[in-house]
Amino acid sequence: MAKQRRRYTSEFKAKVALESLKNQRTIQELASHYELHPTQISEWKKELSERASEIFVHSKSTPVTEAHSSTELYEQIGRLQVENAWLKKTLSR
Repeated sequence: MAKQRRRYTSEFKAKVALESLKNQRTIQELASHYELHPTQISEWKKELSERASEIFVHSKSTPVTEAHSSTELYEQIGRLQVENAWLKKTLSR
């Protein structure tokens, strides 16, 4: 029977990679603490180092999608309020 692969969240990967970048503990110590292979931690550390600049890239499409999303959410809230009022009215009869 094959062993099932473990999947890690991006938050966990970032946490481990940041700890390895701090150099407060060795990769071997981190590997034993988090029950990971040292090579895996090294890969996450390398990826974080290479892609760290992407965090600070500002995209002009982001505010537009946020505004678009909030408009859709307000519309949905309005529809739900109307539906809720109708249900209260119908059920009270």
